[in-house]
Amino acid sequence: MELLAPAGNFEKFLTALHFGADAVYLAGNRFGLRAFAGNFSDEEIKEAVKIAHKIGKKVYITLNIIAKDEDFEGLKEYLEFLQETEVDAVIVADIGVMEFVRKYAPKLDIHISTQANIINSYTAKFFADLGVKRLILARELSLEQIKKLRQNLPKEVEIEVFVHGAMCMAYSGRCLLSNYLTGRDSNHGECVQACRWKYYVREVSRDDELEVEEDEKGSYIFNSKDLNMLSHLEELKGAGVDSIKIEGRMKSSYYVATVVNAYRMALDMLPEKPTEELEKELLKASHRRYTTGFYFDEENRQFQEDSMPVQDSEFMAVAVEDAKDGKVKVEMRNKFSVGDTLEILSPKKDCFNKKVEIKEIIDSNGEKIDSAKKVQEIVEINMEYPILKGDILRK
Repeated sequence: MELLAPAGNFEKFLTALHFGADAVYLAGNRFGLRAFAGNFSDEEIKEAVKIAHKIGKKVYITLNIIAKDEDFEGLKEYLEFLQETEVDAVIVADIGVMEFVRKYAPKLDIHISTQANIINSYTAKFFADLGVKRLILARELSLEQIKKLRQNLPKEVEIEVFVHGAMCMAYSGRCLLSNYLTGRDSNHGECVQACRWKYYVREVSRDDELEVEEDEKGSYIFNSKDLNMLSHLEELKGAGVDSIKIEGRMKSSYYVATVVNAYRMALDMLPEKPTEELEKELLKASHRRYTTGFYFDEENRQFQEDSMPVQDSEFMAVAVEDAKDGKVKVEMRNKFSVGDTLEILSPKKDCFNKKVEIKEIIDSNGEKIDSAKKVQEIVEINMEYPILKGDILRK
């Protein structure tokens, strides 16, 4: 199965590739559903495609807004640019946008977004008959339903499913709660995640409010747990899934690195189950309580007891070059000091999760210092393992 990773900006794109993604999905400055991600300029899209293709990886561009008439302005020219740039596919939710792709950029493969709410074989076949390359199924389907849908599709039509990350309480992400409460259109990428807020309910004849669940944390009646299918990749493969997708274009580079690395290692282990060490990896990145969503008959699959994510480790530095002669230069992200023990996050098995005691830090002026505390300063530290540029140190 293809491992598909999110990229909210160019740094996250490079991180996803470094840690083992087969393909990356990203957006330009318009037409995508993450308006507040860093996103990519036209020149950055060109560069991303060039880098990915050079190493045999793919780039998919999101065009998954639910479009109004005025949103089509400039779409023809943008599609022509994407086709000329040779992106590997565009991700589309709106049928009108899909028709624009077919008309103005016929060489582009089309992936139908989860926002299109594909939950049955008949809808799937409708899109297949239109010549789409891939269907990104709704998150509300069970594993058994995916199997049945796969059996009714032509073999050349691919199936993609989400396996990890934040889940929306609305059907396949189509939600107006943000619009109602703040005027920011979630279907145009401007969602404020109002589902994560604390709510009260009030009976109409009463003046006082009553919490739905009375405890010291409050009530988060729309707030979903995060999806985690790391232990069930073999079942997904058996159901005929072609691509597994990680959510998170708004998440940090550290999140992308940790989650992509864990899923890459788990995929490479199939048909064996992931190790306990890999399972624990997913606690080290920012997350809410985990669930397998709708794939299995899981009770209490979605409600989260509060709105705050947690993580078990902190991103301290990233290597800016390969280690050499027992040293490496790193870019500091959070303060660390001589005497600290840091853990290595690396796609290399001989480096992954190894511990390094920091014995020496040399700043950009060549001076020995006790602590790295200037944000994003390049410092040199001792390093006994052969880590690579892009590897991460955490605490």
